[in-house]
Amino acid sequence: MSKFSKEWEGNEASILDKVVGAIRPTQPLRYKLSLVIKRIEAQAQALDMAINSMGERDKSLFSKVVEAYSKHDMKRATIYANELAELRKTLNLISNARLALERVVLRLGTITHLGNAAAVIAPVIDILRDIRAGIGGVIPGAEQELGAIMTLLDEIMIESGQTIGISAEAEPLSEEAQKILAEAALVVEEKVKEKFPELAASKSAEAEGVPK
Repeated sequence: MSKFSKEWEGNEASILDKVVGAIRPTQPLRYKLSLVIKRIEAQAQALDMAINSMGERDKSLFSKVVEAYSKHDMKRATIYANELAELRKTLNLISNARLALERVVLRLGTITHLGNAAAVIAPVIDILRDIRAGIGGVIPGAEQELGAIMTLLDEIMIESGQTIGISAEAEPLSEEAQKILAEAALVVEEKVKEKFPELAASKSAEAEGVPK
């Protein structure tokens, strides 16, 4: 049995191991990975709440844009339209992050079958680093929690004998991580078009004469 397999499943402890474990309990990697996944899912739920809240704000702002248009109040319409545009940029950012987290969870789940932790976890950490940089200033506590999750993943790599290390500075995304994020961005773009079709209408109206 390989070192990774033993660490993954957890070894039967000797009497001495049990005594030491009572002082410093160890956990199988499978259990640690399940905790990581749960924490990532909790972050995804937090993003869901933010997305729902912003969706309500989006509807409210768009109604105000329409109302201002109907009253020929172009100055006020422009103010609301600009605010709505900024909101939707943030909404797209968070939606991308939410979908990327979903992809991360799916990828981590494959470790159970692959046995090659490095091949899966390395791009996952790249993705989490990118997500943290993007939403750190938008979602309270996200930067710290994602950083903690990255540290846990790095510990799993170390314990399985496949260290990759985490730098405090931003590093270029791996090719695999870039593919995952690009896939998430395309899906979110389509979802936004379906959910907010009026955005295209508002842009057309703006092009026809709404001052910026």
